[in-house]
Formats: sequence, structure tokens, C-alpha cells
Amino acid sequence: MLNHCFLCRNEDLKEMLESSKESLKLEAMKRIVGLIAKGKNASELFPAVVKNVASKNIELKKLVYVYLVRYAEEQQDLALLSISTFQRALKDPNQLIRASALRVLSSIRVPIIVPIMMLSIKEASTDLSPYVRKTAAHAIQKLYSLDPDQKEHLIEVIEKLLKDKSTLVAGSVVMAFEEVCPDRIDLIHKNYRKLCNLLVDVEEWGQVVIIHMLTRYARTQFVSPWREDAVFDENSEKAFYDSEEERRVDQSKPYIMDPDHRLLLRNTKPLLQSRNTAVVMAVSQLYWHLAPKHELSIITKSLVRLLRSHREVQYIVLQNIATMSIQRKGMFEPFMKSFYVRSTDATHIKTLKLEILTNLANEANISTILREFQTYVKSQDKAFAAATIQAIGRCATNISEVTDTCLNGLVLLLSNRDETVVAESVVVIKKLLQTQPSQHSDIIKHMAKLFDNITVSMARASILWLMGEYCEHVPKIAPDVLRKMAKTFTSEEDIVKLQTVNLAAKLYLTNSKQTKLLTQYILNLGKYDQSYDIRDRTRFIRQLIVPNEKSGALSKYARRILMAPKPAPVLQSAFKDRDRFQLGTLSHSLNSQANGYLELSDWPAVAPDQSVRIVEVVEPAGAPVFGKSKPGKSDEKFYSDSEEEEEEEEEGSSSEDSSTLACLSEENSDDSNKSSSSQSDSEKKKKTLKNKKLQQQKPDSKDSHDLALFLSQLHSFFLNQFLASSPVFVPETSRELLHRMTGKGLSAQYRFTRQPCIYGNSMVSLQLTLSNSSDQALENIHISEKSSTGRDIHRFNASERLEPQASVTVSMGVDFNDSTQAANFQLCTKEDEFSVSIQPAVGELLLPITMSEADFTKEQSKLVGMNESSATITMTPENVSSQSVNRKVVSVANLGVIPSSQENIHRFAGKTVSSGCLVLVSVALKDPDAVITINTENTVMASMLLRQFKTALTNSGP
Repeated sequence: MLNHCFLCRNEDLKEMLESSKESLKLEAMKRIVGLIAKGKNASELFPAVVKNVASKNIELKKLVYVYLVRYAEEQQDLALLSISTFQRALKDPNQLIRASALRVLSSIRVPIIVPIMMLSIKEASTDLSPYVRKTAAHAIQKLYSLDPDQKEHLIEVIEKLLKDKSTLVAGSVVMAFEEVCPDRIDLIHKNYRKLCNLLVDVEEWGQVVIIHMLTRYARTQFVSPWREDAVFDENSEKAFYDSEEERRVDQSKPYIMDPDHRLLLRNTKPLLQSRNTAVVMAVSQLYWHLAPKHELSIITKSLVRLLRSHREVQYIVLQNIATMSIQRKGMFEPFMKSFYVRSTDATHIKTLKLEILTNLANEANISTILREFQTYVKSQDKAFAAATIQAIGRCATNISEVTDTCLNGLVLLLSNRDETVVAESVVVIKKLLQTQPSQHSDIIKHMAKLFDNITVSMARASILWLMGEYCEHVPKIAPDVLRKMAKTFTSEEDIVKLQTVNLAAKLYLTNSKQTKLLTQYILNLGKYDQSYDIRDRTRFIRQLIVPNEKSGALSKYARRILMAPKPAPVLQSAFKDRDRFQLGTLSHSLNSQANGYLELSDWPAVAPDQSVRIVEVVEPAGAPVFGKSKPGKSDEKFYSDSEEEEEEEEEGSSSEDSSTLACLSEENSDDSNKSSSSQSDSEKKKKTLKNKKLQQQKPDSKDSHDLALFLSQLHSFFLNQFLASSPVFVPETSRELLHRMTGKGLSAQYRFTRQPCIYGNSMVSLQLTLSNSSDQALENIHISEKSSTGRDIHRFNASERLEPQASVTVSMGVDFNDSTQAANFQLCTKEDEFSVSIQPAVGELLLPITMSEADFTKEQSKLVGMNESSATITMTPENVSSQSVNRKVVSVANLGVIPSSQENIHRFAGKTVSSGCLVLVSVALKDPDAVITINTENTVMASMLLRQFKTALTNSGP
């Protein structure tokens, strides 16, 4: 009946999918995706669904691609029929469609389409949308698993994507790197500082992957910070760009931490506050494996905080804490109460907490821990109670002051009604008695009296072993125990029988008068036992202790063999050897090397060359730029003289699109003149010719022609429609950069001018006011060239002399890379250096642009779905007016006001300074509420702007 209903439902869905109405198709796809989400099998609908892959309805096409991603691998033949459609979709204007098409294409696991997949991945890796580039990084792993022979080609794509500045791409490409070529550390050198600086803005699961990769990288590139002569200074930037001779490590000199090593630790530290437990765990393992020992305490609170999470999270975190607490007890001792067992804890959680408490035990806190253990022994959870007894034994072994106390407590447990508790107590007592057997003969006698009441085989075997090992201390009791065992020998477990045979042999050697016949009787019973282990042991013992003609020389040493002193067992933590695996990995959790595990290398004795992480920087004339990685330019000519002549001849016959790009390149040349007046005319001409050549070259294929046409249209679009405009509002308030007390008389304030920066198109323009409040002149005020900030900074020209009580205003530029992370640098005088930082508000990372209302609406319709963020707020009455809304929005962000034909809708537009990403903001007033909508591909910036707009529009102040 159920199958019949399911078939009927499928037929209905097929009819809807074959309908001519888009609304019915859309409704059918929503139902199908709903079935997939519930775990239902919808593969029978594949032929009907795949027919709609070429639909012009964007929403319908998205749902079709969701379905195809799920079933393309199962229905490969049908999916191959639509492969041309997927290829066309890779050029769709909508980024979500392009990404979905690539995702479906990479899900078809057929070797014959490997070349198509390879070409698609290469094209997607250069896509203008970071979301598509992220999807390309995901597809790399799928293609590699399908055809490992493509490794070299994929590494080229990975190398290109590693240079990507988008935070959306970073995590995915590092994951591809770890999957395809984790040993190619050389690919990370030039991108190391960029990844460190982008880390805080990357999505959470990308952060986890990057942190684990950087942990492995750091262990190969930096020397150990665990040396006793180590010198640490978190603010030290010394030797960051020093010469190779100065960087060379001399083993006779004290250790000084590499600035790149410090950069990694400093940039991961804020992530300890992350809401994602995997990120916190990743940072914790990074600090454990890379940080100086005195800095490990900062991860303690974050790990303890995770213990409030779900039991699955608790289990992993407690495993890692258990490993840490063996080596560093002091880290977690202040938080000992956090590891007390709760009645609601699961057994595996209780056991791990017990392990940690045992690791933390010392002379100072052992009394508190033992009181806690006394409660745990009474638990109804038998496995946990048994584990507690073992923990008491470990405490007694490790802390000699409480050995007797623990032993007496365990003896009292021998009278417990629970045989599990009694049995575990016997086993632990047996191990403890091996340390001081002569002093505890009374305990052995007491255990012999309880022998008849103990039924657990391990406990009975332990008592028998004690009797035989220390039979000389209890000469009257041991033979009697052997007599009792002779009666029940045939019904005992094998482990008990083996110890009975051992006891008989030892008593035969030490007290043969009383036990000779009894021993022979037990050996005869063992000779015909069903277990071959018992039979073999019996034959061996008989030949060893009872000499005869067949016995060899071994029988002479029977006493020395059986009665030899045994070393006392060492009660160790089960986590003692787990530190051989990297914390937070599956291998550490399983205590066994899992497939794909990458071992951490040992610290190098001498640090490798630090210069491999320095990226060549293009410096405008007279304007030194430092700190951020940019590709260097070759001095070699890219075009020959003959080619340049050909370009000049073809200049007149260039296409309309080529002319547009030529104009664009000329305007760019004009912009560059503003920032670099010393650039020669010949160099500008070459740049223009190169751009023209790029457009005038005849394409070798349709793909290259489409790409050239697309770039031409894109540049023309931005040139003609999105023109930069003057800022609507410029804040006059300044922020403190350096206080006069810290700066020894030198104080500095800065403000954002909200103007295009003349030093670089991707830089934010700032104005600094330097003041001398001391009674002496300050000389040579400048920004140091040494910095580990990872930001491009255009330094202001050095102020040679600043008189007392005088001030001077200078300008500078900083490329924040569309991130609110602070730019750190050194502000210096002739005598001193001061560490300062500039942290921008998100609104200062924009430049205003102007466009028509129609263009605004058109661009807004393209940036929907993932690229749209909105919120509804209740506004105060004084903020409802158009003037008030405009003033509030432009004070928060450097946006241009777009004319609007609707009184209740206010529109604003801008672009990010660094990447040029479009940011569209609209505020729709619906008394007394307002709907704020932000459309941009930079989703991180959108969420930050949305919070600030909500605060500004709901406050009644100016």
C-alpha cells in the first residue's frame, strides 16, 4: 500500500515537471528537494528533473542543480546527456548558477569527462565571483580523487588560488592543498603572512583547516621556542626585514622568536573566543604545539568553557585536556572543580574527568581529590566505580605520602556488597602490595579470609598470585587456600586454574612437606583439563619442579625461575603515549594512526631561510610601501619592439570594445601619474600598448573570445555607469594613535579623509596630526620600514624636526584589504620606537559612487540570495525624516546617495576600496519600522554594516 502511494506521488511530480507552467515545475522541485531532505529516494525522477536544467527561471534552475548534485553520481549516463547544458551554465551571468553547474559537473564520476572538468576548474578559478572560485577549490578535490594523474595541473590551479585575497576562497583552497599536495610547503611561503592576516575573517570551518595547515608549516620553518634561554617579546618586530647575515641563527646566542612565528600566535589568539568549538580546539592545539610554555595558560579558560557544550564536544575536549594535563598539571589545576563528575554525565565523560583529576593530583590537593573519589566509589555506575578504584591506586603509586591511606581505604572496600567493587579493589591492592609486601602481610591474610566470598575470576586469580608470590610471609594460610582450590579446581575459570597451578608449584618449592601430595593432585587434574593452555602449563611445571630422568638442567633453577623478585607494576595514564599524535585529530582520539593523518615534524635545529616568506613589493617612486605581499615585476620586456610596431599599426582597426579598454587604460595611466610623477612616458605607452594588444589579439578559441568580450563589457560598464563621487559626509573627529605619555612627549591622532587615496587605488586615505608636547624638539619622526602587519602602508615623508608645542599634519595610505583588522606599525623618532595600530571602522573601507536609480535597481537584482542581507528595525520618530536617514547612513559608511523617485525608499551606493566590490544599501520606511537591505558579494562586510546601521537608526542622538 505504501509503495503504491509512493508511486502515485512520483507520477504526480512527473506530470508537474512536464507541465508548461513554471509555477507547477517550481512547486514540484520544492517537493522533491523536501523529499531528499527527509532522506527519501527520489532518483526515479531524474529523467523528468534533468529536462528542466535549461529552464530560464532562476529559482527553478537552482533547485534542479541541487537535485543533480545529489544524484549525478548515481545517474551518470543521464547526467552526461546534459553535459553541454552544464558547460553553457558555466558562463551564466548569475554566480550561483555558474557555481552550481561546476558542482554538478564535478559530481559526475566518469573518467571520460576529466578534460572537461579540468578546463572548467581552470576557468572557474579566475572567475570574478569569489563564490565560484570557492566552488572551483572544492572541485579540485573531487577531480583529484577521480584521476590522480591530474595532480600537476591541479597544483597549478591551487597555486593560483592560494594567492586569492578573498576570505571566502582561502579555507577551501587550503583544504584542496591538504588533500592534493600537503608536502608542497613551498607553495605556502609567499602566502603565509596573507593567510595569517586573513584568518580572523575566514569562515569558521575554513579557519580550522588553515590553522591545522599552518601548525604543520610552522613546525618546519621555525626553531623550537621551548629552549631555556628563550627571549620573548610580543611587540618585537626586530629583524623582520633584516639581511640574511643578521637573520642567521647562532646557537651560542639566546633564542629570539621569529616575527612570523609571533604573527601566527598573535593572529590566532582572538579566535579562542570563537563560538565554533572546532576553531577553539584548533587554536588550542596550535598553541600547544607551537607556543612558548609560559603562554599556554591562555588556552585553559577557552577549553574549560567548551565543557558546557554537548557531550560529543565534551568527549573530544576532555581527551585533549587529559593529554595536556599529564605534561602540564599547572595549566588546569586552578579549574579542578570543572572536572568534578556530575550525576548527569555519561560514563565515558565521567571516566575522562576521573582521568584528568588523577593527572592533576599532587601533595597539595590529594586530600580533596580523595574525598571526591570516595563519593564516586558509591556510584551506581559499576564501570565508573571500578575506574575510580583504579584512579585511587594510581594516586597511591604517584604520591607516596598517601599510599598507606589509599591502601587502607581499598581494604575497607573489600567488605563492600558489590562484587565488582571488591574485585577491582583486590586487583589494585595486589599491584600496590608489590611495592612493600613485607609491611602488609596482614592485608594478605585479610584477603585470604575473603577468598571464599569473592566470585569474580580476576579477583580470585589476583589473590592466588599474592599467596604464591608472598607465601613465605603467610606460611600457614597459603597451603589452606591451595587445599580449598583443589576442591573447586575443575569448575574454575582458566585464569584461576593457571594461578592455582602456579601457587602449587611455589608452595612445593618452599613448603614441600605440607603441600607435596596436594601439588601432585592439582597437577594431575590439570594434565587432563579441557584447555590446552592448562595442560601445557601443567606439563611444564611438572618437569620443572619434579626432577626425573627426563628432566634437564633447567629443574636445578626452578626456585630462581618461579620465586624471582618481580618489579612493581607502574600504574600509568592511558593517555601517556597519545601525545605522539597531533592534538585535535582523529588519530589522537582513536589512539591509532588514521588514514590521511599527517605527522608533525620535529623542530628544525636551525631555522630555514626567512626570506622565502618576503614577497616583492612594487614601490611607487618616492613612496616606499611595505608589509604586504604583492607580485614583483620583471625588468625584462614582455613585448618585443617589432610587436610594439605591429600594435601601433593595428591601433586604427581596433574594435569598439578594444577602444573602450584603451580609454580605460589611458585613464588608469593618468591615475598612476598622480601617485608616481617620475614614471616615464615610454613606460606609460608600453602599458597602454599591452592593454590594447590584449584586446586586439585574435582569440585562439571561442572561450578566450567570450572572456575578452566579457572583460570588455565589464570595464565599459564600470567606466560609464559607476563613477566615483565626492564623499557626502566627512567626520571631523580624530582618534588617538599615540598618547603623549606613551610617546614621551610625542602624540599622534588620525582621521579618515574619505577621499580617494593618491598613493594607490586600493589604499584608504588617512590624515595624521603629530604634536610635540615636550620641552625639547623631536627629530626624524617617521614610520619604520620594519613591520609584521602584512598591510601595504604608504609612509609619510619623515618630519626632520618638530619644535616644542608645535604640530604638523601629514597624510598616509593603508591597504586594509577590505578587512577591519588593525594595521600595526612602528612610529619612530630619532631616539625611540613606539608600536601603534590603526583599526578602521567597516564604513571607512568604502568609496562612494553615483549611478541612476534604474542602474541601482538592475545591479541590486543581480546581488540576491547569498549576496543579500536585511533586517527590520523600529526607528525613533526623529529618525524617520529623509534628511535624518541620509545623515545617519552616510555618517556610518562612506556611501554615495542615489536619487530616488520614492519618498519612503532611500538608496546608497559605494564600492570597497581594495577589491572594488559593489555595495548597495537601501532603507525602506514603513512607519514605524524600517527595512535595511544590503546587497554585496562581500558578505562579511555586509553583516558588519548591517549591525552599525541598526545601531545608528535606532539611536535618538545625532
